[in-house]
Amino acid sequence: MSRRHVLAGAVAAPFAAGLTAGPAAAASGLRVGVGLGDVTGPAAENGMMGYSMPQQQTAGIHLRTRARAYVVDDGTRRIAFVTAELGAIFQSVHQGVLRELARKYGGLYTEQNVLLNATHTHAACGGDSHYAAYDLAILGFQQQVYDAVVSGIVDAIDRAHANLAPGSITLGRTELTGASVNRSRVAFDRNPDKAHFPAAIDPAVTVLRFRQGARDVGAITWFATHATSMSNGNRLISSDNKGYAAYAWEHDHAGVRYLDGAPGFVAAFAQTNSGDMSPNLNLQPGTPETEVENTRTIGDLQFQAGRQAFAAADEVVAGGIDYRMCYVNLADVAVDGRYTPSGRPQRTCTAAIGVSMLAGSTEDGPGLPLPEGVKNPFIEWLGGADAPIPQALADAHAPKVIAVPFGAMKPYPWVPEVLPLQLVRIGQLYLVAVPAEVTIVAGLRLRRTVAAELGVPVDQVLIQGYANAYSQYVTTPEEYDSQQYEGASTLFGRYTLPAYQQEFAKLAAAMKSGAGVPHGPTPRDLRGKLVNFQPGVVADGPPLLKKFGDVLTAPKPAYQRGQQVTAGFVTGHPKNDLRRDGTFFEIQRAVDGGWVRYADDGDWATKFHWTRTFGAESRADIVWDVPADTPPGKYRIVHHGAWKQLLTGKITGFTCVSSPFLITA
Repeated sequence: MSRRHVLAGAVAAPFAAGLTAGPAAAASGLRVGVGLGDVTGPAAENGMMGYSMPQQQTAGIHLRTRARAYVVDDGTRRIAFVTAELGAIFQSVHQGVLRELARKYGGLYTEQNVLLNATHTHAACGGDSHYAAYDLAILGFQQQVYDAVVSGIVDAIDRAHANLAPGSITLGRTELTGASVNRSRVAFDRNPDKAHFPAAIDPAVTVLRFRQGARDVGAITWFATHATSMSNGNRLISSDNKGYAAYAWEHDHAGVRYLDGAPGFVAAFAQTNSGDMSPNLNLQPGTPETEVENTRTIGDLQFQAGRQAFAAADEVVAGGIDYRMCYVNLADVAVDGRYTPSGRPQRTCTAAIGVSMLAGSTEDGPGLPLPEGVKNPFIEWLGGADAPIPQALADAHAPKVIAVPFGAMKPYPWVPEVLPLQLVRIGQLYLVAVPAEVTIVAGLRLRRTVAAELGVPVDQVLIQGYANAYSQYVTTPEEYDSQQYEGASTLFGRYTLPAYQQEFAKLAAAMKSGAGVPHGPTPRDLRGKLVNFQPGVVADGPPLLKKFGDVLTAPKPAYQRGQQVTAGFVTGHPKNDLRRDGTFFEIQRAVDGGWVRYADDGDWATKFHWTRTFGAESRADIVWDVPADTPPGKYRIVHHGAWKQLLTGKITGFTCVSSPFLITA
């Protein structure tokens, strides 16, 4: 069977859920481990990261966001690879995770051999950056979000570490069309090497298949498409299309139940060079009527493609583990002429965004300012965004028209400039870990540079985007000149990509020769530097003549499969208890005289809506779209909440139960 297939926009036939099919495990000498962690932030009144809309605040959960970890040990070296369902991995999170790993494991997991990356969902909580630009729309730094993200990632690594066992890895590939479209075609068409992508997309799907003995335990699937199927009008936490793909593989096909202990299978859907790749095939953002189905459709295409590559993964990963990592001040890199279009030396420059960046990507969902007459107190606390733009900086960024000189803001830049660059080898696969969003042609050039330095085929080199920190976009110089959204968001000027090519070439040369690399400058530690203007929970109170947990809307006595069950309860604020590694509700089924959990707030068929009804009063509405395969029988809805007392601040948990109802065929 060929290792390369094409899925032309249609969903392939369902795969069997078995976990032991495929090639026999080779005696690889590897140990592998997999683990899951919950990184879900506050399910109410917390800004979402991605669309930069202060109005887009969480009001419930559709799919919990998770971190998926893989530890690989070749007997000499090991790596920890984590894909988290977040808008970005911020440098603050990278630093926090490394501090906690050092506390737990000493020098076993360090900045050298830990690779953290994000799926870039735009429906997860924001506010966990120590750099102001990424907290503007969230009204400041959110400690609850930061703690949930760091703890969830560390949990995933802990569990993968504890899961280590002799195993093997195989590599599979396929191609997928119909799950992405180039949202910046004007810029793409300027590239002289655009012919490498005749459809203006990167269709490559790459999968690592993890086994322990003869049992499959995990997969990492790389494919380039934005996680923006959910629109900027959505207010439910969602892991978007890549999260659906992971859920479909783990839950629907491998039988994973997230609250039942160690999973039997962990499936991450990682990003690569997705900077100009949109899942919105008509180049328009989804609507409330279409966005959930869009998420499922694009997610399912990735799942089916991943499973095809997984089933055909017959290339044994061999050659061991290696890594090189350094920090580079991207705002001040002298770039050799070997890497520039003109062949002449150039230089990167102080970070700034262009005017066209402020409008957002109209194909995925434009960013909007606060409503007219409403000010952002966080921006005012920072001193405003109207900083002077020296002529030299304007000239250095040309043809970009600077909107805000992020790197020149006081008392410190609003974006990081000292950034982690990392090259990780897993056998014959090399991951170029870039702390940014890379367009497909920019990714191609960077991959070719690294492959040439290593002396390997270019398809053995992948861009791992959104890795270890976040610094917006990387475009080609030609794309930069068109100043579309992506070019305006390329922070360090026209020669950002050539600078990355040069610096990653150094890492590749060191890896090939076995040499070390200088650490480079140390990033800032900005703990405690930012404030929070997002109101917290003062107190909770039930409506008159009601108490917490009272049923406001009872389910009907009976439903058929395919119908929607709803129940409403008097509740407290979700910020009182994030219920990480737990759930705000359970759909329980009557079995053998007792009740067992059948579904929860981590399931696709359920939704948890939170609403502030009046002052300190709020309600929880649980929605269950009964799947077609639901066993007939008696069910009920159980809500778990917590409320905060005004005078003492004490938080008290409660559990309440709806009346039972029947599901019939």
